[in-house]
Amino acid sequence: MASPSAATVAAVTVLVFLVAGASGARLPGRGGAVRGPLPRGGAPATAVFALGSFWRSEAAFGCLPGVIRTSVGYAGGSKANPEYRNLADHAECVKVEYDPRLIHYKQLLEVFWKSHDPRDVFGQGPDVGNQYRSIIFTNGTIEARLAALTKEKEQAKDRSSVITTQIQPLGVFYPAEPEHQKFELKRKPFLLQLMGNLPEEELIASTLAAKLNAYAAELCPANTQKRISSKIDEIAKKGWPILREI
Repeated sequence: MASPSAATVAAVTVLVFLVAGASGARLPGRGGAVRGPLPRGGAPATAVFALGSFWRSEAAFGCLPGVIRTSVGYAGGSKANPEYRNLADHAECVKVEYDPRLIHYKQLLEVFWKSHDPRDVFGQGPDVGNQYRSIIFTNGTIEARLAALTKEKEQAKDRSSVITTQIQPLGVFYPAEPEHQKFELKRKPFLLQLMGNLPEEELIASTLAAKLNAYAAELCPANTQKRISSKIDEIAKKGWPILREI
């Protein structure tokens, strides 16, 4: 295994701090230390949504402050161990693991409603089929109530058509195949190289990968997109080595 050069480590570190700053974490020199992971023994909260093709849906949540990691998969159906080419009655969905100290479930619901057309009867835009239906998968009564309240608010905006979004308890979440994870990020090989071409399991678990997946899809806030682009250009102009082997 080749060891990364100091310059490579510096480049990746810059991106880590850049994305941390964009997500609202406090950085050294800004009045506090970088906010660490959840306390020992604590576990991130999990939310699962279906809102069309999971390639772009995953990116919609990646740049939110407090989101720890994202992944895509299948849920909502009865078939055991579904696959992309054999989903049966499952829907494509995204799992969002987040720190409830930094972001509330209601904020995730806001992104859910804004990121697709919940009035589309049988799919989303050009993606037509049952696997693209709109669903909020809930974990417990509180989430179910919040989901129902926000659905009614969305419906009240326009009574001329019906919100088709289903609200149902989360059963089994089946992770999708590796090629579907961080799809937008994988379309930008240079970003993967800056991260050190992480193994698939590390890429899925990476908070930085979730943020850069959103950046690659141009779904971060405009000022964050600009800040990350500027820093990447700076790294490229300096000709810092890129870690190609691990």
